[in-house]
This record gives sequence, structure tokens and C-alpha cells, in this order.
Amino acid sequence: MSAIRVLVVDDHVFYREGVKTLLGTRADEVAVVGEAATGEEALDLLASSLRPDVVLMDLRMPGMGGIATTRQLTAAYPEVAVLVLTMNDDDSVVPALRAGARGYLLKDASVDDLVRAITSVDRGSAVLGPEAAARVHEHIVRPPGRPELPFRDLTEREHDLLAELVRGRTNEEIALRLGLTPKTVRNYVSNILAKLHARDRTHLVVIAREAGYPGT
Repeated sequence: MSAIRVLVVDDHVFYREGVKTLLGTRADEVAVVGEAATGEEALDLLASSLRPDVVLMDLRMPGMGGIATTRQLTAAYPEVAVLVLTMNDDDSVVPALRAGARGYLLKDASVDDLVRAITSVDRGSAVLGPEAAARVHEHIVRPPGRPELPFRDLTEREHDLLAELVRGRTNEEIALRLGLTPKTVRNYVSNILAKLHARDRTHLVVIAREAGYPGT
């Protein structure tokens, strides 16, 4: 039986090298045949002739994010399985699965867990880590009519602020709409940036859109 061909997509070169080293210890089962630092680069590799069996997909990358890349990749190459590898257990699991990913695993998974996940998605099975499975279950059993919002660490007021940011409004416009002072808005924005690990407002909007935030 030939080794499963894997493409590693992640913007951190040290992580890509680490994955290649780990999987190199299981070369009889898995072979890394390519790597990409962005979603665009991954799609270019596939278009050029590279045909992996499984793509290990990061979600937070410059340019086209992992969810958008997964959506395009699975639409164009349905025979290729996408296994999402992410650093944080957040609310991106449902959008990732909707985009076509077959699996969702945290980056701290052991090499045994990673190889098992690669093998499973290559065979057509779905793979979810325990935290991701719990989030999917919560999504499925959510009472009808209850709004579905990602980013459970945010307060209701912070969700209000984030919605306005996604709509492109300035601090002054948000202050007027929500009855706050501009200083209070700035404080809220700083808190949201910290909670969602965003570099700036632009990155924050990208994260919100990648997670399928309402109104985007």
C-alpha cells in the first residue's frame, strides 16, 4: 500500500518543518509531497499538477484564509480531503466543516493522532478532536430561534461592537449608534482584539468573516 500524499498549508515555516519532520518518522504511511505558506499558493500548486490525497490546512493565514481556501479547494478537487489543523479551539469548526473540511484537529495533537486523522479523512471518514466534537454537538442541539454567534468569550456588548466593526463603521460612528463615548469604544475594541488574538482592526474583520460572523 502506497503512502498517503500530504500537502502542508501553513504560514509558519517552523511549523511546516516540524510537521514534515514528525511525519517523516512515519514515511511508510504518510509522505509530505508539498508545502504552501498561503491559501493562494496551495491552490496554485493544485492547479499546476500537484495532487495530494490530503491537505493539512491552517486557518489563520495572510491573504485567503483557511476556510475560504478549503471552500475553493474542495469545490475544484472533491477527491482531495482537507484536514484542518489549528492552534486554538475556537468557533471555526462549523464554518470549516461547511466549507468542506473532513476533519478538525488541534496542532498539539500527537504524531499518532495526526497520522490516524490523515488516514481516516483519506478513507472518507470525518475526524473531530474532542473539543471540536463538543462544539459541533452544541451547534446541532442549539434551540430553534437562538442566534448562533461565534466567539463565545465575547460579552453581548462586545458582540455589538464587533458587528459594527465588521460593517466598517468608525469608533465615532459606533459611539453614536450604541450610546457610548469614543473612549469606551476604543476600550471595547482593544478587549476584542486581545480576546480574538487579532493584530489590528483589519485582521479582526478577517477573523470575523472567516468564522461566518452574522451580517458578513
